[in-house]
Amino acid sequence: MNPLGTLGETVTIEASELEEAPKHLSSVEAAALPLTGLTAWRAVMTKSQQAKPGRNILITGIGGGVALMALLFASAAGANVFVTSGSEEKLKKAKAMGAAGGVNYKEEGWEKKLVAQLPADRKKLDAIIDGAGGEIAGGVIVVYGMTISPKMPFLMSAVLQNIDVRGSTMGSRKEFADMVKFVDQKNLKPIISRTVFGLDNIDGINSLFEDMKSASQFGKLVVEVAKEDQVSSKL
Repeated sequence: MNPLGTLGETVTIEASELEEAPKHLSSVEAAALPLTGLTAWRAVMTKSQQAKPGRNILITGIGGGVALMALLFASAAGANVFVTSGSEEKLKKAKAMGAAGGVNYKEEGWEKKLVAQLPADRKKLDAIIDGAGGEIAGGVIVVYGMTISPKMPFLMSAVLQNIDVRGSTMGSRKEFADMVKFVDQKNLKPIISRTVFGLDNIDGINSLFEDMKSASQFGKLVVEVAKEDQVSSKL
């Protein structure tokens, strides 16, 4: 919950802002958890209120850190999670993580393919967790980002269908504590796409930004500033 950033060898923050990292996480995994975990937690657990057994949740653009944490949270809560991606490889990885199904949004008629994958006794989406901000439809739409467009068309037909759009940003201090507790209880781990070591590794750090630019990553990109056995925290 440090508002000043954490990409440094030494960081000083208020003790009240700290949560003990779950013991099953490595230092890299723990570093990858707060921002993506809290953003996904608020979107899935607080805003959508649909992360329950038997509910159908769609997560768009699977592959980013927030979307993957949303998949982990919703699946662990018992929901049927479906995903979209423009990459068949990312869809395959998401299914291996617990997604009930997925569709390639670059294919014609992907919406019908998605409906065909929904359970026979519940042919509807209860919530969509979206980080793109594009033109989407569903029951409850929780938008936490706008990587595609800052504008989101919303038609009167959506109002008549009782579609509820909810904006979502990071989260509160309490939500942060609840999220860390859930991760600990469910033994969840953030997905790490790639790690580079050293703040002086300019080429390595730049390569992480290239991964982001090309949207090739699957999970978090982490800069490791020191090896775990070389540093210690003090309260």
